[in-house]
Amino acid sequence: MSALAAAFPAWEANPDVWLVVGLLAAAYVIAIVRLGPALAPDPRRPVTTAQVISFGLGIFATWLAADWPVHELAEDSLYSVHMVQHLTFTLVATPLLLMGTPGWMLRALLGGGRLLHAVRWLARFLPAVILYNLVLVVSHWPAVVDLTLRNGLAHFVAHVIIFVTALVVWLPVLSPLPEIPRLAPPLRMLYLFLQSVLPTVPASFLTFGKTPLYRYYESVDQLFGLSTVEDQRIAGLIMKVGAGFLLWTLIAVLFFRWYSEEEAASDRERRLNQTRDAPSPILETR
Repeated sequence: MSALAAAFPAWEANPDVWLVVGLLAAAYVIAIVRLGPALAPDPRRPVTTAQVISFGLGIFATWLAADWPVHELAEDSLYSVHMVQHLTFTLVATPLLLMGTPGWMLRALLGGGRLLHAVRWLARFLPAVILYNLVLVVSHWPAVVDLTLRNGLAHFVAHVIIFVTALVVWLPVLSPLPEIPRLAPPLRMLYLFLQSVLPTVPASFLTFGKTPLYRYYESVDQLFGLSTVEDQRIAGLIMKVGAGFLLWTLIAVLFFRWYSEEEAASDRERRLNQTRDAPSPILETR
């Protein structure tokens, strides 16, 4: 235990992370107070309690993945932790932030011009699938990973791109705007299924590779007695199993919700037909 504590990174302040997370939280509160009364459908209740909780959890997940010790472990020791960091951004923090954003707030953010049209075009089935997997491949390309780990500005820009594109990619499933409609439930499930299958390709390279893909991690100290290749294999398993578990859990939730809604609609239609087919009391009396 003492050896592990000695190898574990010492606490380090990350004021840039605190600033970004603080600005994000402050912008949300200011938008509710200043813009909500004028733009929300119900000025007295611009956001719901569930939305505030979701956004708060999204802020917390963002901070947790970007601050100590995850940040230090990801940059200085373990690629597997780097993988957890990116998956937290794309599969946990961004959908929570989107679920916490009311439609009027997102509409005000996107405006009604080119930005809205660009986001609406990208948030369709095929463009969104291509966007997610393109960013996934590029962000795990050895040259890109080594560059972002050696250059602080490049690392920050990469995280911004991953974060913003993840928000766009989640819109077909969680969009609060009628201008950017959600996919129909069966298409949503197919969409998430593809997002869980295609990443298995880079995950396979990581899991079954016999040599390190990322030279940067050969030059740093590995924790827990792991070799660089072992750490890389763990990262591949996290990418395949961890991401797959989250996406398939969401697919299951969508399926059972869709099934319940279809059953409820069928029951209502059945009762309506029975009412129409029932003989009139007046006719029975005659």
